[in-house]
Amino acid sequence: MIQEPTNSTFQNPIFPGFFPDPSCIFVEEWDLTFFCASSSFNAFPGIPIHASKDLKNWKLISNALNRHEQLPVLALTNGSTSGIWASTIRYHDGTFYVITTLEHDKKATDDPTRHDNMIFKSEDPFDPTAWSNPVHFEFEGYDPSPFWHDDGTVYIHGAHIWQVSPGIYQNTIDLETGELGGPWISLWNGTGGLAPEGPHIYRKDGWYYLLAAEGGTGVDHMVTMARSRSINGPFEANPANPVLTNANTTSYFQTLGHADLFQDENENWWAVALSTRSGPEYVTYPMGRETVMTPVTWDEGKWPVFSRVQGEMSGWEMPDENLNLDGHGPWVGEPDVIDFEPGSGIPSHFLYWRLPIESSYTVSPQEHPRSLRVRPSKLNLTAYDGNYAGAGGQSFIGRRQTDTLFTWSVDMDFSPNVRDEEAGMSVFLTMNHHIRLGVVLLPSDNSTSLTPHFRFHAISYIPTPPTTTYPVPAAWVDKKLHLEIKAFNLTHYSFSAGPASSMSEMRTIAYAGADIVSWGFTGALLGVYATSNGGNGTTPAYFENWRYQGQGQFMS
Repeated sequence: MIQEPTNSTFQNPIFPGFFPDPSCIFVEEWDLTFFCASSSFNAFPGIPIHASKDLKNWKLISNALNRHEQLPVLALTNGSTSGIWASTIRYHDGTFYVITTLEHDKKATDDPTRHDNMIFKSEDPFDPTAWSNPVHFEFEGYDPSPFWHDDGTVYIHGAHIWQVSPGIYQNTIDLETGELGGPWISLWNGTGGLAPEGPHIYRKDGWYYLLAAEGGTGVDHMVTMARSRSINGPFEANPANPVLTNANTTSYFQTLGHADLFQDENENWWAVALSTRSGPEYVTYPMGRETVMTPVTWDEGKWPVFSRVQGEMSGWEMPDENLNLDGHGPWVGEPDVIDFEPGSGIPSHFLYWRLPIESSYTVSPQEHPRSLRVRPSKLNLTAYDGNYAGAGGQSFIGRRQTDTLFTWSVDMDFSPNVRDEEAGMSVFLTMNHHIRLGVVLLPSDNSTSLTPHFRFHAISYIPTPPTTTYPVPAAWVDKKLHLEIKAFNLTHYSFSAGPASSMSEMRTIAYAGADIVSWGFTGALLGVYATSNGGNGTTPAYFENWRYQGQGQFMS
């Protein structure tokens, strides 16, 4: 039996919430700092970068994709699982590289334009403006990852399943221009699991070790390895494959896969991977695929041995606690206390769904200081076609759900004056998987006069609660409202509203299951929206006193 490291303890996930496909490095030259990148799909800003000095306290320091001009086509992607797929972060000769794919999942699987592979660079990952516009390169696959050979050659590896046999492929590349060295060659077809993907190469003890994921990103997900004496193969599979998985177990942490390996200052090995807190039932997992970490024992000339992933972990001795980090984002686990003060900007951990119409969002406008003004889009939270916002965009802004149990609230000042104008708050997974509570202007019963109504609505591929609508109490009309969403247990949210000036009058308006937003590759966002519902309304909504407080993480 392999003895697992027991010198420190920590908790999984290290990045709770929508942070899938992790890739991490340790950069000694940057004051002994660890850096991790994650996938972001249709969310913007994209490719979040976290940093830590001690492997316990992590901070969002920037987003590699943070400007419209870097990737304007992100505004036009169609499909719930389109957008930025697996991103690999590496450091070489003073430069950070993030290699990734923009995937168009509504295109045919044999369409070579489905995959747009690219390279972002930065000499200062703490500065969002330092991340470059991407350099694109040709590859009819996804999950690219670079490897610098001792002879100076830069190799690029990726997963290719559409035109030819599924497997891991290799080429050489000029990272400055994106020019490839020749045709792609097949390195390894995996162990027979579905969709071999997520490759990374490591050089150790005279071997080239190839790490990959197989089995699809559901409950059969797993991490496998092969090795070769030559970078060009042939690669032999680890007899102990899979090296990391929770498939066919009762573990709460499922879908374990898509891993990366890195060392710390003491040359101890660690792995990060994605996982879903769903249990084997794989029904309720609103935070989607999250980042977990586990220690790895890797003796000379041997295969690495990964410790079993669970909520409470033992690991190698970690560096002393160190909170000396730059970057403008929050620490992992930090609550939101946001008052949209004059002179402040949009918080760096806030997200839009695809590229925003920037003029739709104003912090502390002159007519309503200490608020976030959101101008309505014609589109509401539901897509026109499949999962497509169109050029007009969608007025929605939010933050990730990062706790099993939480309370999130805002005060909303909204006085609609055109029929169907609506604003409110939402648990949002995608445009066809979300739950929302809003105030909308509708005709009164048996009358042609228009009055504000509460409207609760949910949409998903599974059965949802019925849409409910009822007039806002007369005493609350034209008053600031306090809106609240609470995850009060593992499986359900409550949606409540009341006058902001009288919290004792708060009413619970609806309940909804978290399984409604448990689907696909992403995780739930908690956000506010404004829409004319296809009409000509232009009335903005003002949101104040944004508060998010985690109240518990389930780990088993």
